[in-house]
Amino acid sequence: MFRTLNLQLLVCVVLWKFACSCDVPSATTVGGTYAVQGTICPGDVIFEETFDTFDLRKWSHEITLSGGGNWEFELYSNNRTNSFVDNGYLHIRPTLLADDVGEAFLSSGTLEVNGGGPGDQCTNPMSYGCLRTGTPSNILNPIKSARIRTVDSFYFKYGRLEVSAKTPSGDWLWPAIWMLPRFNQYGSWPASGEIDILESRGNKNLELNGVNIGTQQVSTTLQWGPNSNYNRDYQTHYEKNLAEGYDTGFHKYQLEWTPDKIAVSVDDVEIASVAPEDNFWNYGNFQNINLDNPWKAGSKMAPFDQEFYLIINLAVGGINYFDDQATNPGGKPWSNTSPTSATDFWNGRNQWGPTWNTQEGSSDFVVDYVKIFAI
Repeated sequence: MFRTLNLQLLVCVVLWKFACSCDVPSATTVGGTYAVQGTICPGDVIFEETFDTFDLRKWSHEITLSGGGNWEFELYSNNRTNSFVDNGYLHIRPTLLADDVGEAFLSSGTLEVNGGGPGDQCTNPMSYGCLRTGTPSNILNPIKSARIRTVDSFYFKYGRLEVSAKTPSGDWLWPAIWMLPRFNQYGSWPASGEIDILESRGNKNLELNGVNIGTQQVSTTLQWGPNSNYNRDYQTHYEKNLAEGYDTGFHKYQLEWTPDKIAVSVDDVEIASVAPEDNFWNYGNFQNINLDNPWKAGSKMAPFDQEFYLIINLAVGGINYFDDQATNPGGKPWSNTSPTSATDFWNGRNQWGPTWNTQEGSSDFVVDYVKIFAI
């Protein structure tokens, strides 16, 4: 009996070592309630979502009126009208708040998004994000939408990510797939970085300097700097255009993130690569600025050498992303410098309303799958 147990133990140890060892150790690290356990080898799938169901243990909703730091015009909530899974696809759909509460409520009502349940708490109080009262000059966020994230369920450092998605069409829609640092190791935004894998605009015919910057264009950006006044996002911003538009079918948006570089591809074609020679402090030419280097204790990739979580959302408007100099059929209902931008946007709904088609779903941001691999 003793010999049998010893033999069984030896077999288990051998199998365990075989299953849990790698010829080349992985640089990837993971965390969260959905993080894989045990040794991670290069090429291992560390996160996969095919949206056969909508697993809200994996995807938590943001609930806020804050406007994403850009005074955007949407309210984010957990509602199956705005975020749902259908036939293996995630849909994020914009709808009108007035359809729920009446148009008069936008300019006179008080909206508190804090709920009583643990999954119904306001997630961002910034910029009156949890409680607002509408006025005729500053109405409540007129659009309902969704922003989901893996903030507690999964975050990782270094890996290969691929998302298959179809962008929406509809004026002033702003879909995004991006990542934020889980623990802000180097301080508040943008000191700890931001990785924007995909951003796009839903306008079919939005042009700037003769270039379509609407549905025909997608962009990727790294946001980084010692503070918000010194964000070097313009140094690490890249765009790619497609004549038929990214809203006409599914495309693959891919991130390769290593201890030496960050690269982004669309449909297997690289459109961006950032590889600092020594560190991001020198890459951003901060040497002659009288500021402390928040990344001096990090690696050459700091602030992009910590664990980030994934975000998928559909925003609307705001005062930064849609250039006032761009031309659009019917014009732009608001100015980015207007103190009444949300009201101006709502008053211009005869311009953008007909371009949205929520009945047929063309204004939905649709995601087929998310896969993340170790490197």
